[in-house]
Formats: sequence, structure tokens, C-alpha cells
Amino acid sequence: MKTLSLLANTTLAFGILSVLCLFTLHFVSSEFKPNFRMVSEYALGNYKWLLTLFFFSWGLCSITSGLMLWNVVTSGWAKFGVMLIFITGIGAIMGGLFDVQHKLHGLSFGIGVPFLPIGVLIIGYHLIKNPDWQSNSMPLLLSSHSIWISLLLMAGSMFLLFSGLKSAGIVYGPDSPPLTELPKGVIGISGWANRLLVLCYLGFPMVTAKIVLSILELKK
Repeated sequence: MKTLSLLANTTLAFGILSVLCLFTLHFVSSEFKPNFRMVSEYALGNYKWLLTLFFFSWGLCSITSGLMLWNVVTSGWAKFGVMLIFITGIGAIMGGLFDVQHKLHGLSFGIGVPFLPIGVLIIGYHLIKNPDWQSNSMPLLLSSHSIWISLLLMAGSMFLLFSGLKSAGIVYGPDSPPLTELPKGVIGISGWANRLLVLCYLGFPMVTAKIVLSILELKK
């Protein structure tokens, strides 16, 4: 129980630190317009160290939550879901090691983003069968489903952005420098969608950590 409590509290601490870093970057690097600039682009500003801390905290939040949940889940599929959380954490840490200008940044995204929606749904529907977790089914499932919803919203917002750029006659590809301004008529909400995705990806481990602490408190 002490180990679970320590892991849950550590997960919450890293999650809160990551959110605080992102919130601070919004103000200290206000030249990066949040409606269409990606979180990773803060590395191009004067506070790259703060972005690195954000990614490291995010990754460690995922990894400690994985260690916590490994001791909670019981089925093979749920263990597989926990492994996907570990992979997500590794991807987030890679995002801090390899910034947006590094050739491995895309790989960091590919490791850190696509796997979590599957993992958390497996874990969420496994845990609601546990009597200890049933009273927390609503926040658990909401945080589980918010992840794939946020990923779809981000994909849709990127499609909207690229379609607008194409209509404006602007060729924008993987090797193009980040946009600093949007052409007239181009709708840019991809930055907000990116930030929503981050909050949802941090939300699940923090919600599960809070539930674990409440269950442990009831068992005292």
C-alpha cells in the first residue's frame, strides 16, 4: 500500500508540474500564438529548458502511473495496456530530448501519441469491473475516452489547417519552417487542439492516481 501511495503521489506531482510548465510557457513565450502554434515550437523561443522540463515531467507522469497500475490490474490485456502507457512515457521524454528541429522529433510523436488511446480504454474497462473502482467509473471512463476524442480533434484541426493553406496557394510540408502567421482566410485551431490533447494525455494518469489514493484511504 505504501508503494502504491508513493507512486500515485509521484504521478500527481509530475502531472501538476507538467501542466504548470505548459501554463507558464503560454505567458513567457506569448509570441507563439496558441491557436495554431504547436507546443513543441516553444523550443524555438527563449525558454527551451522549460519545454524540456514539461516533456520530462509528462513522460515521468506516464511512467510512474504505469508502475502504479501494473500493481492494480490483473488481466493480461490490462497489463498490455499498461505497457502502452510506458511507451507513451518514453515518447514524451524523447520529445524533450529531441526538439522540433531534430530529425527524431517525429519519431517521438509516433511513439508518444498513437498508443495511449488503446491502452487506456483497455485499462479503463478492466478497472470498472473491480468493485473498488466501480464508484469511480464515470471519471475513469471520461478520462479514458477523452484521449481518443482529443486525438481525433487534433487530426481534424490539422486537416483544416492544411486544407486552408492549400486553398491559399501555400505549399507546406514536413521540411517547411513553422508558420509565424496565418494567411487571411486560413482557420488555425490546431494549436488549441494540441494543448487539449496534452491535457487529456496527462489527465488519465492523474485521475487514476487520485482514484488509487481515495481507495487506499477507504481501506485504512
